[in-house]
Amino acid sequence: MTDTYRSIAFTEYGDSGVLRVLERELPLPGPGQVRVAVRAAGVNPIDWKIRSGLMAEVYPANFPAVPGGDISGVIDAVGAGVTDFATGDEVLGSGIGGYAEYVLADPVKLVRKPGALSWELAAALPAVVNTAYRALNLLDLHKGETLLIDGAAGGVGTIAVQLAVARGLTVVGTASEANHDYLRSLGAIPVQYGEALAERVRAVAPQGIDASFDTSGRGSLPTLVELTGGPKRVITIAAPDAADHGVRFTSGSPAEQVPGSLAEGAALAAEGKLDLPIARVYPLAEAAAAQDESEAGHVRGKLVLVP
Repeated sequence: MTDTYRSIAFTEYGDSGVLRVLERELPLPGPGQVRVAVRAAGVNPIDWKIRSGLMAEVYPANFPAVPGGDISGVIDAVGAGVTDFATGDEVLGSGIGGYAEYVLADPVKLVRKPGALSWELAAALPAVVNTAYRALNLLDLHKGETLLIDGAAGGVGTIAVQLAVARGLTVVGTASEANHDYLRSLGAIPVQYGEALAERVRAVAPQGIDASFDTSGRGSLPTLVELTGGPKRVITIAAPDAADHGVRFTSGSPAEQVPGSLAEGAALAAEGKLDLPIARVYPLAEAAAAQDESEAGHVRGKLVLVP
């Protein structure tokens, strides 16, 4: 085994041009840690938002910063005190700086990879599954209610739509016209996002909206609050100005987590009961291009990097 490994890092905020391939000394896992040889890493919108500095107040970068967190791979070293995993275990979950050939991880944030899952799909799941479960739980949804998801064709939206439909909710999802048939296939009622959204939503959901989930952060919160009848049952994972609208911003604090969500979501995906398209797979060295595609929007499902 080599004593060094490659990662993607940035030393200042900026556009994707600040991302560089960085060679580092291979780290040893400390007590309570494992080291994972990465087979694939998920790309999430939060990655480029942190890199650009948009989320500096919520997620300040510690330079040199390695983006990402979603990974799948094989545990190749175990720190003192770890009993739940062993060398050779195939896992998925959250690591420290996922855009890399190796990452250190807290075993609590990992689950065993079902054999039927590809490395790419396994790496695509963690953040979107955990986030979708968390948001639906925080919204306190009940069978028969109507949920509006803004940005429903992305990774989080895709999972949230399917979970909500399975729980007996009516789901209205915003997306570009090109993704409307896709949303219908997931069980959602599609509407075009953007100007005059409220009118389009009322046309397809005359019964009203009980709760709203913003996954896009593209300025829809005033409309979501209006449609939902107030901010109490509106939640966002993407709008840094949430507090200005009285809306809860959920960043995944320990108190917000839904225990067992990732293991359950991975099992459902392995059984074919939870679908998450892989929009494109990029080599690790092309992380900048992957972030550019994510930032441009309109990604159906997830983007993934492979070392």
